[in-house]
Amino acid sequence: MNLIRRIGFTAVLVLLAITAIIWKYQQYLMNPWTRDAQVQAQVITIAPRVTGPIVALNISDNEKVTVGQSLFNIDSSTYKVALAQAKASLTQAKVSVSEASEQFNRSFAMNRVDPGAVSKLKIISLQNNLSSAEAEEQQAQAKVDQAQLNVNFTQVKAPVSGYITNLKVQLGTQVVANKPVVALIDNKTFWIQAFFKETDVQHIHPGSHAVVTLMGYPNSPINGTVTSIGFGINPENPTYNDNLLQNVNPTFEWIRLAQRLPVRIHLDTLPKNVVLRVGTSASVIIKQHESQQ
Repeated sequence: MNLIRRIGFTAVLVLLAITAIIWKYQQYLMNPWTRDAQVQAQVITIAPRVTGPIVALNISDNEKVTVGQSLFNIDSSTYKVALAQAKASLTQAKVSVSEASEQFNRSFAMNRVDPGAVSKLKIISLQNNLSSAEAEEQQAQAKVDQAQLNVNFTQVKAPVSGYITNLKVQLGTQVVANKPVVALIDNKTFWIQAFFKETDVQHIHPGSHAVVTLMGYPNSPINGTVTSIGFGINPENPTYNDNLLQNVNPTFEWIRLAQRLPVRIHLDTLPKNVVLRVGTSASVIIKQHESQQ
């Protein structure tokens, strides 16, 4: 009797274990899950528009900044001199326009009072001189505008609110125009990039409810919503040789692993204790029975 009871008890345990495994597997099929996920955000690389040494550094590494806040200033003395020169050239160009206009108007008026007093060819020449002087004035004005922009560009400001990260420049550093020197993480663009197997993507749709658990905050799950699913990843084979023919790997594994596709997830309201940082790890489960197809 004891043996029968033991066998019966063992059989019940095995049956319960099999039932639990089947239930867990069904839940996995219904609610795809991955641990291959990361926090992402738009990273803005800030590059100065002019070249010169930094004379004022108004930020520090990992500092939070607001839109329009001054980040650093570049030495503006050279650009102010160029602006003064451009303004002087503009003044001279305006004088030339005034003289050319006066000559043309005087000759034109004389010819109206006394037709033939000034030859037609002379009037045309004076009119061309006036047009040329006006064009030079416009060019001089454009140079003034450009010089003023260069002076303004010596003050580099934050285009968005966010976090300065990996700051390397120091006071006195020579920066080069259009070469990025500061990385700014836009704090309004955080999202989760989760990679799901291609066999699971068919069960995921934009609007599906996602639950995100950050590795650094295991007890603070965050609700989110699937916003999009990637339409492509970099394949292994499509490389080309000099003959423009595709190179194909001559070997093929009998067991093929499912590729992983990126799924973008928008996070809802964050718990107060959670701080998002780009590149940190997360796990994601998709509540398929709550999806909005």
